[in-house]
Amino acid sequence: MAMSVGGDSTETPMSDINTTPLVDVMLVLLIIFLIAVPVVLQTVPVKLPDVQYDPTQTKPENVMLSIRSEDGQTCQVYWGMTPVGHQELQDMAVAKLKAVVDKLGSNITPDDLPEVHIRGDVNTPYKCIGGAIYTMQSAGFARVGFISQPTKLGALTR
Repeated sequence: MAMSVGGDSTETPMSDINTTPLVDVMLVLLIIFLIAVPVVLQTVPVKLPDVQYDPTQTKPENVMLSIRSEDGQTCQVYWGMTPVGHQELQDMAVAKLKAVVDKLGSNITPDDLPEVHIRGDVNTPYKCIGGAIYTMQSAGFARVGFISQPTKLGALTR
């Protein structure tokens, strides 16, 4: 590296940019990113938090779905107490949402729209519950919630 001392008698200002601090900062940033990127890309095994049980506020227009699978392959979906198939679930959901929207008119807020409450059996595969969620969301329901039953210990430690 060369440095101009300014020994000549003309004393003109130096017009070269000093890039040394810029290079130093860039090298430090490069080292920081080389250390930080592998930390971000690694997956960490996580234990999901315990569920806090809040009381469900049920509106009469909410849809209650129960989903179970006895053999692990076939999905059984119940609208209330009535068993429904995939297409029937889609048609009933669209009809229900259309009836609520027609009833409310043009003054609709997101809080006025019905919700879907899903009760899933413990042994039900995710594909059954995920399929019901997808069907209800494609029908227009924006809010989907899960109903669970707290353990006796969970009910006491609030």
